[in-house]
Amino acid sequence: MEQSKRWVVILILGLLSAIGPFSIDMYLPGFPAIATDLNTTVDYVSYSLASFFIGISLGQLICGPLLDRFGRKTPLMVGLAIYVIASLGCAWSTSIEALVVFRLFQALGGCVGSVAPRAIIRDVFPLNENAKVFSLMILILGVSPILAPSVGSYTIAAFGWQSVFYILTVVTLLVMVAVAIWLPESKQPDPTFSLKPKPILMSFYTVLKTPQFYTYTFTGSIASAGLFAYLSGSPFVFMNLYSVTEQQYGWIFALIASGLITSSQLNTVLLKTYTSQQLMKTFLVVQASIGFVLFTGCYFDFLGLFGTIGLIFLYLSCQGFSFPNSAALSMAPFSKEAGSASALMGAIQMGLGSLAAALVGLLKATTSVPMAAVMASCTALALIVLLVGESRIKKQLALQTS
Repeated sequence: MEQSKRWVVILILGLLSAIGPFSIDMYLPGFPAIATDLNTTVDYVSYSLASFFIGISLGQLICGPLLDRFGRKTPLMVGLAIYVIASLGCAWSTSIEALVVFRLFQALGGCVGSVAPRAIIRDVFPLNENAKVFSLMILILGVSPILAPSVGSYTIAAFGWQSVFYILTVVTLLVMVAVAIWLPESKQPDPTFSLKPKPILMSFYTVLKTPQFYTYTFTGSIASAGLFAYLSGSPFVFMNLYSVTEQQYGWIFALIASGLITSSQLNTVLLKTYTSQQLMKTFLVVQASIGFVLFTGCYFDFLGLFGTIGLIFLYLSCQGFSFPNSAALSMAPFSKEAGSASALMGAIQMGLGSLAAALVGLLKATTSVPMAAVMASCTALALIVLLVGESRIKKQLALQTS
């Protein structure tokens, strides 16, 4: 692939992957405004976030096989069209129940923007470059948590929370144009790929029982669940406990997200010297340690606003090493089933993320402890899964070579 075309493809894939985060991050500062306008509470508004997580998790299991059967572009365009219609439904919602339902359908359509890029990267780029390409994609993907809350907060203040969903509609329409014109079809339709439930389930089972897949997928997904806990708990922690304004929350969110972007680009440099496995293990230990300090500080209430921001910044910076390396290692064993593998990985990630976000809400936070506790638990558990899983991979390799 020519260098210029390579960058165009990476840019489009990054924009597709950013649809989901933009759909989350842009409307977070609007929680109080939505609650007031729809005559409900911020806690109930958070159900629209949970429904989005559920929709994007279940939707990936549906669109993954479709990507393997019909190629990459047709399911991609159909999914984005559903997303556009649902976004308009969100903007026109007059009750919290309607918003929750439309957010579910928005996720069901938009989830293809998460699944397709991972499969296309596996189709187009050499295996030894996959982790670097995922890191480059995060450079684009990372713009969303920097720009989205700030744009969302100012837009909501000026034009109301509905304007967020109008912006998402327009942006997605532009991405659809880019996909139609510049994104090449990386996999031709495969009529032999069955869409009957049993073969699909068998395909998922084949992927799931691969030790390399389940080790790095569950490690990366459980670690990422800490990010979802932060997304769910941060509006309450910063805007309610520390009384920051919507605009200030946007800037705090952007600052914290900049750590994720910076570390993901540092990952591409370190990959020249170290393996993806080495980087994952090292920074997961670091992240688990930071999570413990964050929980301790929140529990004994000695961090304050700036201490909380600083530790969350360091915690999420570690995600810049976890995500690209876990994604590349999970997808490496697959070619024909790349769509199904990508879907299963995404569904596990979003499913565990949804649980973490819901758990923060169910704990009925009056302090920052529930958010910090879930974040710390996620990374500690991810580290355990990684250590156990890698030992099983080594045993399997030893059996194969003996």
